[in-house]
Amino acid sequence: MGNRASGAFEVTAFEPEETDEQPGSAVGRVRITKEFTGGLTGASVVRMLSVLDGAGGPAAYVAVERFTGALDGRQGSFVLQHAAPGSHGERLAIRVVEGTGSGELAGITGVFALDVDGEGRHTYVLDYALNR
Repeated sequence: MGNRASGAFEVTAFEPEETDEQPGSAVGRVRITKEFTGGLTGASVVRMLSVLDGAGGPAAYVAVERFTGALDGRQGSFVLQHAAPGSHGERLAIRVVEGTGSGELAGITGVFALDVDGEGRHTYVLDYALNR
């Protein structure tokens, strides 16, 4: 990719919008907002669909997240696509959706990694390229 941005983010709102609970699973839709610091400075809105298993544990989720702000000083926005196929060791994949960059972030591609430590702090690393 060539470029790397890292930092932290805080979840500023978690707003459940719909839940469908049936025997064996629950499907939910939620809106999440975040504030970013570090290489990314700005805010995002996440629209997520998730599945809980029969025991109430996370089973899978998909989401789209629109970030608006600055990346290493360049202003604009882009969309991230999240996919977590399950809770049994499968890998979480988050990528920049090609063609969604705007402003000085037009042409962005990349891969986003996040981590939550034992105290609940969220950090990220974004490996990216700007293909103009």
